[in-house]
Amino acid sequence: MIALPLLAVQSGHSGTVHPRTGPELSDIALFVVAALGVWLVRRALRKRFAKTKPPAKAHPKRD
Repeated sequence: MIALPLLAVQSGHSGTVHPRTGPELSDIALFVVAALGVWLVRRALRKRFAKTKPPAKAHPKRD
């Protein structure tokens, strides 16, 4: 248990700061996954609410 904080510190970054030149690959992957999730949910909701009930059968009139 005592070694866990030490392992956590050693597994961090090197401490060297690099200038950001653009989005990382993980940023692009996260955007793609989020866009895919939104598309799937919208498609499912559209399909769910597009189902129309069959027209109700009219009761025959009894005179």
